[in-house]
Amino acid sequence: MEITASPLRIPCFSSGSILIIDKPRGPSSHQVAAWVREMLGISSVGHTGTLDPPVSGVLVILMGRAVRLTTILHQDNKEYIALLRLHGDVSDENLKEVVTQFTGRIYQRPPRRSAVKRALRIREIHELDLLDRDGRLVLLRVKCDSGTYIRSLCHHIGMACGVGGHMAELRRTRSGPFAEKDCYSLHTLRDAVEKARSGDDTELQSMIRTPLEAVSDMPRVWIKESAVDALCHGARLSSRGIISHDSFQMEDLVVVMAGDDLICIGEALMSASRVIPGDKGLAVAPRLVFQDPGVYPAFWKDHKKKTGNA
Repeated sequence: MEITASPLRIPCFSSGSILIIDKPRGPSSHQVAAWVREMLGISSVGHTGTLDPPVSGVLVILMGRAVRLTTILHQDNKEYIALLRLHGDVSDENLKEVVTQFTGRIYQRPPRRSAVKRALRIREIHELDLLDRDGRLVLLRVKCDSGTYIRSLCHHIGMACGVGGHMAELRRTRSGPFAEKDCYSLHTLRDAVEKARSGDDTELQSMIRTPLEAVSDMPRVWIKESAVDALCHGARLSSRGIISHDSFQMEDLVVVMAGDDLICIGEALMSASRVIPGDKGLAVAPRLVFQDPGVYPAFWKDHKKKTGNA
């Protein structure tokens, strides 16, 4: 694949943006991310939720500061369409009964071909639907925890049916808040990049998603502008700097906002029920900061000079 590597002058790429790519069967997730990096001519690119080369579907590509979301988005729930091939004949009634037994918390050990340690782990299957079957071919829809091995799930369903089975094909249809409808093929992206290089970046801009969309399900905390710069320097957020907030529990991850600006993602140091805006008490510790220091006024430095305290 011939790739143009000169950088595009689109500020959001470096400040933080997301592309949802429909990964084809064949290349690895790492290779797809590398192709996107070369097409756009940017240095910082990552992805979440690795898909094996034979697997297609939703691959979240992170660019610029959005790469900082990798550790969080890796934990998002996933949805798959899997084709199970049974190794023997099974009645519809028996198959339906077995499938219902695999909803909920299950034990799994990574397959031998997996790159991770083959330690026993617990994952939750939130939904498992039998969509269709044609003889020994069974089409399943799986909503599950991140890190669930669908290949192992298919193998265990086959064993529970008493005939054995294996995963014949797999496609990821959702990763966190992003679904198939949000995807673009590599060819579509390449066409949009070429148009952007010719001076029309409208199509490319329409494909870009924001980091805020990736954490849409997290509770939010809105803060005063006077509290922003201190957070950008690593200080913990006091309730004095909070204007309003959603409901959350201690140790939950929360999205800290100043108006419509994403400032950081932090860890709640107390539950929302104990946070009284304008009162004392440390409420949030920053974990992933997206805003640059110095963009908002550094009121905390003026306060430090006046009081002699940090």
